[in-house]
Amino acid sequence: MLERLNQALDHLEACLDREVDMAEVARIAAVSEYHFRRLFSALAGMPLPVYVRRRRMTLAGAEVLAGDLTLLDIAVRYGYSSGEAFARAFRSVHGIGPGEARRTGAVLTAQPRMSFRVVVEGSTTMRYRIVEKESFRILGKKAQVPLVHEGVNAAAAAHLESLERQAIVRMKELAGQEPDGILSAVVYLTDSREEGAEADYWIGVVTGPEVAAEELDALEVPAGTWAVFDNHGPYPSALQELWRDVFTQWFPSNPYTSRTGPELLRTQPVEVGAETDSQLWIPVERSSGNAAREHRDLPGLI
Repeated sequence: MLERLNQALDHLEACLDREVDMAEVARIAAVSEYHFRRLFSALAGMPLPVYVRRRRMTLAGAEVLAGDLTLLDIAVRYGYSSGEAFARAFRSVHGIGPGEARRTGAVLTAQPRMSFRVVVEGSTTMRYRIVEKESFRILGKKAQVPLVHEGVNAAAAAHLESLERQAIVRMKELAGQEPDGILSAVVYLTDSREEGAEADYWIGVVTGPEVAAEELDALEVPAGTWAVFDNHGPYPSALQELWRDVFTQWFPSNPYTSRTGPELLRTQPVEVGAETDSQLWIPVERSSGNAAREHRDLPGLI
């Protein structure tokens, strides 16, 4: 699959001077556009649109300093309909406008071209199972929080602390489906998985689709396939490493892609650094035949 991803990046690079058809880029990678965006974000550490903009502005920056073309010609060449729009994008990457950069010969910021490769470690295994689950409902309380890749998420912890005892008792009364007990759920609001991106963070329980509780928020979840990962390790670092490994190791070596839906986590919060058991549920779907064959043809990743 990594070969496919790199072919997709080659195609994207060739399209930087025109509108990029992300559906075509994903087709070359043999995955859905949704999964390609999420996989790229997990592997690259930045959203795909941010990478595209930075690459365009890297190439545009070289042309601005060269002085062979007018600024408007450069703007049009990289897909901007006006000099103002181009200047805003240029400034967001380089911290300076194109006109000033040309006049002063300023130092600019370059985004290197990306490619993905396999790093063989072989020191860890991932325990998982595939579950087909009918539609269900999550009943609980939600808050909008920023993503945190390392350490405690203060906003998520504050949301948990803010729950009233009555709400917690009511959730426990309603719990009755796998994954059992009070859990957390994350619904991503954009394709971005970078640090600080916003997400809806739920504390709740899984119930049947017909169960209701007026005092609790409700999230409807359609039927689908889930990859379930069991984990044991220090809290919360082991969980954050598990999430990273799912997207950077498990998906590239298995015939599944991610699909739209909440990611569920059942864990027992403990003191930071203490050991705990956890279970992560990721919504997935089978890859297409070509993608599945591509996975099977990569024995170094299995």
